[in-house]
Amino acid sequence: MGVHEHRKSAPASVGVGILSVSSTRSLADDESGLWIARQAEKEGHVVRFHQVVTDDVSAIRESTLKAIREHELQALLITGGTGITPKDVTIDAIKPLFVKEMTAFGAIFAQLSYEEIDAAAILSRAAAGIIGQTVVFCMPGSKKACQLACKALIFPDLGHVVAHAR
Repeated sequence: MGVHEHRKSAPASVGVGILSVSSTRSLADDESGLWIARQAEKEGHVVRFHQVVTDDVSAIRESTLKAIREHELQALLITGGTGITPKDVTIDAIKPLFVKEMTAFGAIFAQLSYEEIDAAAILSRAAAGIIGQTVVFCMPGSKKACQLACKALIFPDLGHVVAHAR
């Protein structure tokens, strides 16, 4: 079966969770997370979970695993904490949980970022993989970076990716 046939058989609607990593934001002012939630719903997906968690490896892992378990998520979009400062620990927290890593996500996101912000693209990281049967995407916390990742890479093929993860 080719890619087009796979896409046709993929679910049109996916149960999505959003986890925003920040030590300064609350749910009310989580601009990037709120944008992701609105966009996911516009795309026909169901937002089952949205939380802000502090920049802490244990807190990020615990929130991720709890969200996947309690909300039956098919996809979890994590935003923030992906830079290179000592406080940026999202990818360090999540990558060890992947049973499979989707390495192309980070590489393509870096290329798209470079096309928009030039060499500053090297200051952030992105990653994606599978935890259990849930697809997890880690992207920078800026709204512009979230829009880039979601519009160019995540939402166009989310149902198809989820189908492969199961």
